[in-house]
Amino acid sequence: MPRLQLGILTLYLNDSGLIEERKIYEHMTIEAAKLDIAVVVFTPSSQDLNYYENTVKAHVYDIRSKRWYRQWLPIPNLVFDRCRIQKTHRMKELRRFKEQFPHLQYLNRTFSNKWTVHQKLQQSPYISKYLPHTIKYTQIADLVKMLKLYDVVYVKPVNGTGGRGILRIERQSALSVKIEGRDHERRIISPRLLSLSALRSFMNSWNVHSTSYLIQQGIPLTLNNGRVHDYRILVQKDGNGQWTVTGGAGRIGAARSITANLHGGGSAVAMHRLIEQFVAPGVNLTHVQEEINSLSINIANFLEQHRYTLCEIAIDIAIDREGKIWIIELNPKPSREVFREIGELERYLQAIRRPLEYAKYLYSQRS
Repeated sequence: MPRLQLGILTLYLNDSGLIEERKIYEHMTIEAAKLDIAVVVFTPSSQDLNYYENTVKAHVYDIRSKRWYRQWLPIPNLVFDRCRIQKTHRMKELRRFKEQFPHLQYLNRTFSNKWTVHQKLQQSPYISKYLPHTIKYTQIADLVKMLKLYDVVYVKPVNGTGGRGILRIERQSALSVKIEGRDHERRIISPRLLSLSALRSFMNSWNVHSTSYLIQQGIPLTLNNGRVHDYRILVQKDGNGQWTVTGGAGRIGAARSITANLHGGGSAVAMHRLIEQFVAPGVNLTHVQEEINSLSINIANFLEQHRYTLCEIAIDIAIDREGKIWIIELNPKPSREVFREIGELERYLQAIRRPLEYAKYLYSQRS
């Protein structure tokens, strides 16, 4: 068989041609060479594509010189989609590309929004036990209803990423709430007290009627130092096409942040250390870890059985003080930086290698 060429599909972050995760792609190119795979990085940008000749002006990393160069190449038939949602013209270019080349084989495909995924996971009796109570935001009455049920709720855009546009609303009394969060540019919003009537005006100004939002039961995530935390579990397909847990890490949010996202200024810590610090004495940590691994594999298999094309998925979870596990959200385009930040370099490289090994497995199935 000819040498496998894997295309990594990504988006420019700006009009100057900046590519996100370029360092990751350098590592991926190096690891791919060991598996006899040629990696090329390309975008769906109209300036990079020749639709008549089915070629793309790719970004190629030369391992020997440690430099990037550009080269016109045939569009790869096997594609690893790393495109993350943007509110730019580049999303239209991405849609056009996929419509123009429907025959390409993808390691992974675009994920449904948070609300659609939540509804799908609710169909599993096993998985649904781990889901916080979540409803679609349609009017202010929905928010008031949830605040009567829970001391804290989160309001999230169904297509949001990186903590953008998320609000934490805490009931202070029957007539007032405290609201904080991050705006749509990820800037931290200072806490403020609002009456219920003022809350209505605030939510109207938050663009809730033109953008879809959901309301989710708040899980206690605050550490003794006042910062929130959660855990990221990375599940990936291996070289045999099987789902496996690559690893997990704890994440601690920045000061005044309501989320623990690294892109929002958070930091990564060893998972076991953070769990030990937070849960109550007497919680069996071995059982908790085993339950996390079982749940993670179950989620990946369930989504695949329901026609989601995935090669990896990050599952963000919370663990309350009693050791109960909660699914916060899923991310189909996960970063690997948490492992490097906590010093687990071999796991970091493993997280890079696994999609490559899976790509080789898919390629071998063609013969």
